[in-house]
Amino acid sequence: MTQQESTSTLSRPLVVAVGLAVLLAIGVAALGLVLGTGNEAEDVVPGRSGPLALVSIDAPDAGSPQCTSLVEKLPVGLPSGKDMLPRREIATPAPPAAVAWGDAQHDPVVLRCGLPRPAELSPSAQLRVISDVQWLQLPGSGTSTWVVVDRGVYVALTVPDDAGTGPLQDISTTVRDLLPKQTVRTTP
Repeated sequence: MTQQESTSTLSRPLVVAVGLAVLLAIGVAALGLVLGTGNEAEDVVPGRSGPLALVSIDAPDAGSPQCTSLVEKLPVGLPSGKDMLPRREIATPAPPAAVAWGDAQHDPVVLRCGLPRPAELSPSAQLRVISDVQWLQLPGSGTSTWVVVDRGVYVALTVPDDAGTGPLQDISTTVRDLLPKQTVRTTP
């Protein structure tokens, strides 16, 4: 056997081994692109994970039996389009009778019970009835706050504009079933 034949014989297994390693690396890379990395951290929007910080606002009836009962019976999830928003932890100190839903991909939906009568509630205010509950809409920038105005306590639900009608419908049903209907007081 000549030296050239010996080198050629040794280099074939080396070429095959290198070729297999390259094919394996290409296969792993392609599989990674197809399946993803499993790291969802890139989808987390800052401020949308962890406990939600809520400022305290005037809620004189937050400790009422109606608010206590409502908060205990609120759903653990709210529909938002085709997604279900889970209940979200509120940072301490948490305002009384406040509940939030949301996740890393969605702005939170926030409910507060026991608020004072909204100043916007007048005899000419436009009210919307959903599941036999009357709501007053207070539009905002990117959100709307809806206030229940025909029960013994005022309940506000702040909903991002892109959340759809699911949160309002589910909360309406819960309010209807738990809190007795009363006449709307359009004057202080």
